[in-house]
Amino acid sequence: MGKERVGLVALLIIVSSWCVSSSSYHSSSSSSFRGDLSRGKAPFTFGSASSSLVLNQVGSSVVFPLHGNVFPTGSYNTTLFIGQPPKPYFLDPDTGSDLTWLQCDAPCVRCTQTPHPLYRPTNDLVICRDPICASLHSGDYRCDHPEQCDYEVEYADGGSSLGVLVKDVVSFKSYSKGRVLSPRVALGCGYDQIPGPSNPFLDGVLGLGKGRSSIVSQLSSQGLVANVLGHCLSMRGGGFLFFGDDLYDSSRITWTPMSRDYSKHYSPGTAELLYAGKPTGQKNMFLVFDSGSSYTYFSSQAYQALSSDVKKELSRKPFTEALDDPTLPLCWRGKKPFKNIRDVTKYFKPFALSFNSGGRTKTQFEVLPESYLIISSKGNVCMGVLNGTQAGLQNMNVIGDISMQDKMVIYDNERQLLGWESKDCSRPPKSRAFAA
Repeated sequence: MGKERVGLVALLIIVSSWCVSSSSYHSSSSSSFRGDLSRGKAPFTFGSASSSLVLNQVGSSVVFPLHGNVFPTGSYNTTLFIGQPPKPYFLDPDTGSDLTWLQCDAPCVRCTQTPHPLYRPTNDLVICRDPICASLHSGDYRCDHPEQCDYEVEYADGGSSLGVLVKDVVSFKSYSKGRVLSPRVALGCGYDQIPGPSNPFLDGVLGLGKGRSSIVSQLSSQGLVANVLGHCLSMRGGGFLFFGDDLYDSSRITWTPMSRDYSKHYSPGTAELLYAGKPTGQKNMFLVFDSGSSYTYFSSQAYQALSSDVKKELSRKPFTEALDDPTLPLCWRGKKPFKNIRDVTKYFKPFALSFNSGGRTKTQFEVLPESYLIISSKGNVCMGVLNGTQAGLQNMNVIGDISMQDKMVIYDNERQLLGWESKDCSRPPKSRAFAA
């Protein structure tokens, strides 16, 4: 099986001291998504140190350029400027987890290789009883060291980060006026990392989940942006991420309510799987949108239903299964190697996820062939929908980056809505943030 990045269950728990050995790890009921089983070997694509995020004229939206791709890189990343003076850090934008953390020289007990020098923390510690600290823990957690907030995040692929919360300045550059806005936010100083098999070459994670510790939640609480975020991942690589609610026309967005039953994650609730517009028999699929996952993951039954329908569709076409291609579990070869995804899309059908949008109204999230297929280095076409049950996600279904390409996907925490619109994500948004 090839290298792929999968949104996985992570546990955030309090630990008892600044430096704790790996034998102290526990478990918790507070979970989030993110993590990789493995990643592509291709080098990451990064922005330059000058590619800072941009604040528009009225201060209501922030735009981050994105770099990377689903394949062969295996993820997207953005640059955040932290500290005084501001220093650049390459972070993995993750809507499946709340906490933003950096590999940190506190000093570091265990850190993986990073593109920049390790983050040097401030002395401004978040105290244990701070509401942001409380949001990372479940129930009546203990404060053995009241003067600080210790955290641990564990990923189901075996990776983890252990550290302490600090407050530091994040610099937002005003494109139009040249001024810099510098709010203080809480973030994790991770001084003990155990890498999973993927071991990404990044400085840390940009937590974009629904919780209070999420960076967009913190900026919203300071009155800087609305508690809304979105991303637009380009099929050509790159794209953009944004905070705020003035970069799109709400009337053109397909909206569906966030589920109240699954309030910890960005979920529309349960869905029905359709292939080529027809029911597959798979209903009540618990669905989560997760930018921390390169590929889309279905529970075993739904995965088998989809792969069976795709195989039936191809049985009458010039394809044979490429069992010797390790890129992804299901790959097919044609009469000659394929050069790009446009060579094969006419042979495949779209699938869709249909869910209730309140009352009797149903909303569909359609996934075109180019948003669930890749072309491997061997010139074969591979299906970028994987078996989530085998990956450790049990019956959870995750919409990953591949299926969100060339869609503006919006997470509106103000109105508790998820939305999307087809978009050419290689072009920056039409906003005052990019005005001349």
